[in-house]
Amino acid sequence: MFWYLLNRSGLLEEAESDLKDDRLLKRIYDTKFLPKYGLNFLNLVDRPTVDVTQLKHGEEQAGIRRARKIILAYKPRVVCFIGKIAFNKFYGSKKCEWGWQAGINDSRVYLMHFPIRGPAEVRVKELREVKEASDDQKLSHVRASGASEFLTARH
Repeated sequence: MFWYLLNRSGLLEEAESDLKDDRLLKRIYDTKFLPKYGLNFLNLVDRPTVDVTQLKHGEEQAGIRRARKIILAYKPRVVCFIGKIAFNKFYGSKKCEWGWQAGINDSRVYLMHFPIRGPAEVRVKELREVKEASDDQKLSHVRASGASEFLTARH
């Protein structure tokens, strides 16, 4: 589902039929995702989970430190957290609203809804807002766990 949202928002420019084929999707990821689109996945917890309840307390801390280093090193124009769980884990808080947040250094921060729950139109609109804010700069995608993620738009 997330691949279709990225495509419909304009962050990707691929035939939707290619996104249904695992072999073609892997080729898109391996050859275009970072070089052409500037997108990349990073896990804050480097193991698959059905949902965040399967994480051990503090298990995400090493990944959060790594993500902070990446944000500081690459100075993305926009960081987009996908879902409140990723945002709350990253910031160590439970208070947040959807949309634009206080920045991380010079990076703007956006909190969007998790892509699997709710209407796709809302997620596409949010991703378009992130795309516009990044001034068509390249984006990276960081995943907090199997259930929580964020994007970073780099220079």
